[in-house]
Amino acid sequence: MNIVIYSMIFLGAALMIFNIYGFIRFAIKVRNAGKGQNLGRNAILYIPVALLIMFFLGYVAVGIFVKPNIIVAAILFGGSIFVFIMYVLLERILKRLSKSKELEAKLMATEESNRAKTAFLSDMSHEMRTPLNIILGLDTMVLKDSDLSVNTRERIEKIGSSANYLLGIINNILDINSIDTGEFITKNEEFVLSEAIAQIDIIAKLYCKEKNITYLSSASAGTDGVYIGDCMRFKQIILSLIDNAIKYTDSAGTVQLVVVCREEENEKTWLCFTVKDTGAGIDQKLLSKIFDGAPDNDNGLPGGYGGSGLGLPAAKKLATKLGGTISVKSGKNVGTAFTVVFPVVRVENDESLYEDVSLEGKRILIVEDIQENAEIVADLLELEGAESEHAENGQVAVDMFRNNEPGYYDVVLMDLRMPVMDGLTAAREIRKTDREDAKTVPIIALTANAFESDVKESLNAGMNMHLAKPTDCEKLYAAIRKVLYETKAQKEEQL
Repeated sequence: MNIVIYSMIFLGAALMIFNIYGFIRFAIKVRNAGKGQNLGRNAILYIPVALLIMFFLGYVAVGIFVKPNIIVAAILFGGSIFVFIMYVLLERILKRLSKSKELEAKLMATEESNRAKTAFLSDMSHEMRTPLNIILGLDTMVLKDSDLSVNTRERIEKIGSSANYLLGIINNILDINSIDTGEFITKNEEFVLSEAIAQIDIIAKLYCKEKNITYLSSASAGTDGVYIGDCMRFKQIILSLIDNAIKYTDSAGTVQLVVVCREEENEKTWLCFTVKDTGAGIDQKLLSKIFDGAPDNDNGLPGGYGGSGLGLPAAKKLATKLGGTISVKSGKNVGTAFTVVFPVVRVENDESLYEDVSLEGKRILIVEDIQENAEIVADLLELEGAESEHAENGQVAVDMFRNNEPGYYDVVLMDLRMPVMDGLTAAREIRKTDREDAKTVPIIALTANAFESDVKESLNAGMNMHLAKPTDCEKLYAAIRKVLYETKAQKEEQL
């Protein structure tokens, strides 16, 4: 019996030594985790260690100087077990707290990384769109020359198509980022489907011709109608699919676009776009991975086909965000068919309300810090008979507006990023000017800032519309006509 009693006491003492060692390590960890804070408070961490040492000395005293019984031995041994369990629980709590802090630090780092990425993409978008605006503006101006030879006109059209294609790539990158950061907002705007298809066909024919591929396009009844939807992103997705079809189709092959409109009783229409090719095809077992952005050498396609893997993942994300679906059918050496379905609403075109609004004699203030951009916009406005004046920054624009009589300017075209005073501040300053036209003069943001957050900021600053550079002349004219019509209607209602 004595053997059992003393065994329990000395085993308990040994376990207590381990507990003391464990609590010392625990105190050191907590102290290190709290570096930079009040270290005087860390002294309390060593109080349990001191108590455990006293407890251990009690074990030794009982074992040497006292004749213990089984109850005392059980209490002492049980105390060591209890302290050990407490130590294990504290260790687990500390690990969870450390993991929580680590996750919190990673989350903060991710958020900071996303902010830096968004800022970088916004800056790069602005820098790339600015020269594209000049290229496309000059392209539009030159194409209006009726004396161009056929070959020259064809080459200039190719320049414009290539610039628009580059713009599509920029938009593609921005859309992926906006989806990842939660900034993505669907744009519900009116568009003519036949015009959108024609724009797709122009670019597709150009690139098919370069590779000696036959391009075919067909559309069902209803494609001449006007719809509400995100036309720009529709075109991005279809062009991305056509680009992939051309990439994986050899010379003398065929790429085809088929568009079908399916009307429903609830006024919703489904636009069905199918892009077919006679290319290499995709192995059946790899079809489920086709939208994951896997490297090209892993997707089952023959070698010799390059690609960044950006198009299909972007198309999948965008189609889903737009409430649509995307599917694929393919087989090795039998070609591939991608089908995208988008929901839209068919409407009666109300553009006729303002299409007769004339720009003749209208005075437009162009607020733009880059001289070349301002000159191109001025030339485009001059083609419609409009007059223009230029302000090189927001402060100059505010001064020019306030120094002229009310009603002097019919429209203000406002860039956002400018030195001295940015466009958002300038718009707010104009709106709070104490005169009758300050609240009614139409202000259109014409800027390379193309994020959805930029659109919100423009509207919140009091602007009527937001146009992203580069914008074609017809969109610019239509936007100006629309705000002029709406402003006139608003004034008539107030009378």
